[in-house]
Amino acid sequence: MHLTQGLHIAMQMAPERPATIYRGRTRSYRESGERVARLAAGIRGLGVAKGDRVAVLALNSDRYQESALACWWAGAVLNPVNIRWSAAEIAYSLDDCDTSVLIVDDHHLPLVEDIVGAASRAPLLIHAGEGETPAGMHAFERLLADAEPMDDSRAGGEDLAVIMYTGGTTGRPKGVMLSHRNLWLSILLRMADLAPVPDMIGLNVAPMFHIAGLAAACARVVNGSTNVYIPTFDALELLETVRRERVNETLLVPTMLQAVLDHPRFAEFDLSCLQRILYGASPINAALLERAMDALPDAGFVHVYGLTENAGLISVNHPENHGPVGRDSGLYRSAGRPILGQWVKVIDGSGAEVPRRTVGEVVVQGPCVMQGYWNKPEETAKALEDGWLYTGDAAYMDEEGYLFIVDRVKDMIITGGENVYSAEVENVLAKHPAVALCAVIGIPHDTWGEAVHAVVTLMPGATASEEELRAHCRTFIAGYKCPKTVEFRETLPLSAAGKILKRDLREPYWRG
Repeated sequence: MHLTQGLHIAMQMAPERPATIYRGRTRSYRESGERVARLAAGIRGLGVAKGDRVAVLALNSDRYQESALACWWAGAVLNPVNIRWSAAEIAYSLDDCDTSVLIVDDHHLPLVEDIVGAASRAPLLIHAGEGETPAGMHAFERLLADAEPMDDSRAGGEDLAVIMYTGGTTGRPKGVMLSHRNLWLSILLRMADLAPVPDMIGLNVAPMFHIAGLAAACARVVNGSTNVYIPTFDALELLETVRRERVNETLLVPTMLQAVLDHPRFAEFDLSCLQRILYGASPINAALLERAMDALPDAGFVHVYGLTENAGLISVNHPENHGPVGRDSGLYRSAGRPILGQWVKVIDGSGAEVPRRTVGEVVVQGPCVMQGYWNKPEETAKALEDGWLYTGDAAYMDEEGYLFIVDRVKDMIITGGENVYSAEVENVLAKHPAVALCAVIGIPHDTWGEAVHAVVTLMPGATASEEELRAHCRTFIAGYKCPKTVEFRETLPLSAAGKILKRDLREPYWRG
């Protein structure tokens, strides 16, 4: 169970099959395998030992796939950096897991000086771009070309494969530790539950720092299929790429799906090649899903539900449940049934399983559950109890085992497929001298699913505008985490224990 196994098999059985396609640049599995073995040797030559962390700060590309596979080939641990973070947030994640090497593309070069300045330990830098390599950095292609291919380290099983940073209720990101076994079995069990599209050509639009994007790309390598990359989501480039490369599978978050359907040139493109569209990562409204199914009748729609802490996948709602019968019964609104190998329950506050169609918290047990949070034993203990992973999602299960997600137990906001934790935003708002008390909640938004909304009380005699508070937040955290709207109140609703009653703040927005 090692994540480079699929690469070996594809090199053996279909060496000339395209492994990656990036804006017209095609590399076969034979070429890809050679490059990965050389890059792994180059990384080792920089002093990276087995188990050391290597970060990638880049948009999607063929080089991103090669970097991930080279990390595992060398026995290193991948740290995929959130491309929407500020330099300070990136530096924190690098310091937190003692990352020794940072691979960076052209797009993120302007951040490098600030990242290095903020990091406690300046990482060695590898430039993986198309332009000239800046002074002080190692050139990706030169590092690869100068190295002799090394044998695969065969890291696998319980060896740590990836640390994926996700938001935390303490306001600091948490590093989710996933082993080779976690990711490999998540991929294999999904394939057993939902057979891969034959002769798959998969388009990677979801960013690779997300478990959804990384797992989808890895699954195609395990399956010996082709990964097509575009750097970041652009509706027109997606449409052009699907038509040009005859893409037959992709994964989209609802906001991407809506943008594609809304594009003024959508009707010009023959998308009949699309056999499967996976969707998930954030709530989708029924009207959008129905519109998508009507506009793309040749595609089988699949709802995938999961979280980073479970290697990305808990349940799948199959294409047949998106047909006329599923639409009439409402089953197409389900998150599906647990995939093979997953034990899923819906429990109450005491840990007892609730009756069917009763709302409770989703917990999961199985081979895909994370090893824990990097260097955070207390938070690991809260998330993992008696072998069960507590998801923080509120749902009910019907008599046939289908899950229906109805809310989130934690105060997480999902805006445009990105997770935002209210405590992190509140901590930043509280730094403003005019803010006395604040609460951050998610409110409905037609485009993003949810929008970040702040409710603020000011210090006596103090003044602050909505734009001033938003600008203040932007200096500390990524733009998507900053409040889209700010509401000023004289007081906030409090419980007897002095806790802000967020349910009272949310209720008017979500009523009905």
